[in-house]
Amino acid sequence: QVQLVESGGGLVQAGGSLRLSCAASGRTFSSYVMGWFRQAPGKEREFVAGISWSRGSTYYANSVKGRFTISRDNAKNTVYLQMNSLKPEDTAVYYCAADMRALPVITTTEKGYHYWGQGTQVTVSS
Repeated sequence: QVQLVESGGGLVQAGGSLRLSCAASGRTFSSYVMGWFRQAPGKEREFVAGISWSRGSTYYANSVKGRFTISRDNAKNTVYLQMNSLKPEDTAVYYCAADMRALPVITTTEKGYHYWGQGTQVTVSS
């Protein structure tokens, strides 16, 4: 059973930085694609960034490109989301997601991911 546990959320001022972590367990993740999604109050969950575990290839939503960086640590089975230059509109619950793929293609839809973490709150004050 795959388990994903997010951490690192909190309250930060606009322009500040946070690093989210997603600790993955229960499988060997070399054939997995990992994603970060977020959901703001009253809005649908949206894709933020994704990474293929095997190749390390990444993909970002336009809204975070150049500000956020997704990475993984194979030894720790952990995926990170480094968030810089945060804006109030980045305020949301951030979720880590995972899916096993025959090909390391990063998808941007919720239904493309089978496993989800519980989420961590990020609040950016203006």
